[in-house]
Amino acid sequence: MILIGFIVTILCPMLVRQFTTGISLTQPTQYNTALGGCTALLLGVLSYRRLHVFPGIAAGGYIVMSLSATFGILAVAFFMMRIDYSRVQFLSSYVLSVFLYLAIHQKIAANRRLRLGVVPSSTILALPEFATVDWVPLTPEDQQSQPDVDAIVADLHVDHDDTWDAQITRFVLNGIPVYHFRQALEQISGRVEINHLSENTLGSLNPNDVYLKIKAITDGVIATILLIILSPLMIMTCIAVRLDSPGPALFRQRRIGYRGQPFIVYKIRTMRTDHASGASSGDQARQAAMTKVGDPRITRLGGFLRRSRLDELPQLINIVKGEMSLIGPRPEAETLSKWYEEEIPFYHYRHLIKPGVTGWAQINQGHVTDVADVREKLHLDFYYVKNFSFWLDLLIAVRTARTMITGHGAR
Repeated sequence: MILIGFIVTILCPMLVRQFTTGISLTQPTQYNTALGGCTALLLGVLSYRRLHVFPGIAAGGYIVMSLSATFGILAVAFFMMRIDYSRVQFLSSYVLSVFLYLAIHQKIAANRRLRLGVVPSSTILALPEFATVDWVPLTPEDQQSQPDVDAIVADLHVDHDDTWDAQITRFVLNGIPVYHFRQALEQISGRVEINHLSENTLGSLNPNDVYLKIKAITDGVIATILLIILSPLMIMTCIAVRLDSPGPALFRQRRIGYRGQPFIVYKIRTMRTDHASGASSGDQARQAAMTKVGDPRITRLGGFLRRSRLDELPQLINIVKGEMSLIGPRPEAETLSKWYEEEIPFYHYRHLIKPGVTGWAQINQGHVTDVADVREKLHLDFYYVKNFSFWLDLLIAVRTARTMITGHGAR
């Protein structure tokens, strides 16, 4: 598939340019553009394959996102390093790459449903329905044949009879992937459920320490640059807030962060001052800390700021101070966090990594406050912690950009 891409998206534009302009293939602009295009295409396809393992966005979106990112980075590299290249040829390679791989996807995988064979056991009584998955219960007859499935799911923590153990081995040897059913559910749903410490699921919730350190440095650098670039926008927004309603432009709230440590988060005020700070204690304090759909406390300008996420800009200060990250579980108000810890087992494990301005739960669920919804949010947070990586952060960043444009999930 990559070889076809090189021919269609790199070689063809080179030959067309030589035919129309007479420029030799050995000219620097030609081979610089071709070499760069090959690099961008290869990295884009590899990125697409890495991102494709995460649920929550159509595969076509991964293709456009990955190729746009790699070709965009290459364009910046050409500009910064003053390398001669053909803009027309480069743009042609990018457009052809996107259309070619979208066409391949549409032809092969767009309407394809996964058929997952299920090895029977007493622990797998019912599996949830998904729009893209057909569960195929395997029968004893399938032990003697090759079932028509894409993969096999089984409870690998129970003792199957000798016949099924032998057949599972044959599935693997014949090239059919076999997954533990919880692992399959996690990758399809984007959630990690934790019911018992003995499941050893929490043992895998240890984020990569090297990536944590790299991410902290990267967050600080990016946040500092963004603060400098966006400071005029923040100042104008703060002035607009002061003109729209009486009260301070910034809202401060005590929240629980990394390793359960409290800190003060900064936001642009979106509520009236008589309600923004909330009550002092108890149930009233929890109610004051919650933001509901159509909350009457939100000001006219505040509704727009929440939908566009502009109210989150001052949290760049928290990132520079090392209290937050660009991406991670959203920090909750201290009064809500203590309440959730009392009501929801393992809630405090979401504090294994720094809280973020945006996160996996935020883009998949939006803002929630009820205990039942927060329990679901916790499953999403655990999925992020368990799959903590650059690729998942990249996916969250792109989907957050879409949220800022559409306003989906904001309150």
